[in-house]
Amino acid sequence: MAYFSARSTSIRSPKAGAAFNALKRDIMLGTLAPGTGLTELELAAHFQCSQGTVREALLQLQEEGLVRRRGHRGTQVSECTEDEAIEMFRLRQQIEGNGMARVMRARSRTLVKELDSLLDKMLLAAAAGDELELAAFDRDFHRRIFEDANLPALDPVLHRCLVHNHRFKISRSPMARDLEATALRHRSIIDAIESGDTGRATAAMRHHIATIVDLGPEVFPEATQ
Repeated sequence: MAYFSARSTSIRSPKAGAAFNALKRDIMLGTLAPGTGLTELELAAHFQCSQGTVREALLQLQEEGLVRRRGHRGTQVSECTEDEAIEMFRLRQQIEGNGMARVMRARSRTLVKELDSLLDKMLLAAAAGDELELAAFDRDFHRRIFEDANLPALDPVLHRCLVHNHRFKISRSPMARDLEATALRHRSIIDAIESGDTGRATAAMRHHIATIVDLGPEVFPEATQ
């Protein structure tokens, strides 16, 4: 499964990567509920690996905000609250919305082609009914655009926001969503970037973020829901 792309994690050990992938999937789906304790010894036995390997996976999960490591109190699955989701959507508006002007001034020649490829992968995931796979390529899509803003120190912040937003969407979804429509929402961003119009590209990105989930008009009152 290609769910966790190379852009998503810096884990190098294959066994740690497998543990990370499995734990992340269970956290994103809510199989591991917020507050669930995670012990290195039990996880090492479950994944048939060393505690050091498990520790590497847990550290990466901590980097993405999915677990909290609290010293002698151990490691727990983090909370996924609406308040945090709202603030992370607002932070994305600042990072991605303001970053788009920088992207358009110095976008790479391969950007549109790579975004088209990621959209194709999102559509394949949608056809397979795999929302987690789609979300992973969605994160790669947004991070690939921001890469051309040349603000690398902000990429981990953006990635954490994306992970939390996707976790929130999946955990709070009352019913199955139209995954194909979710993927196709990215088409307008690609078209706007390809047009070379900075204002259009910025507006497309801001509108996309503002209308991802229905959290009420108080979050982005200027957007048309």
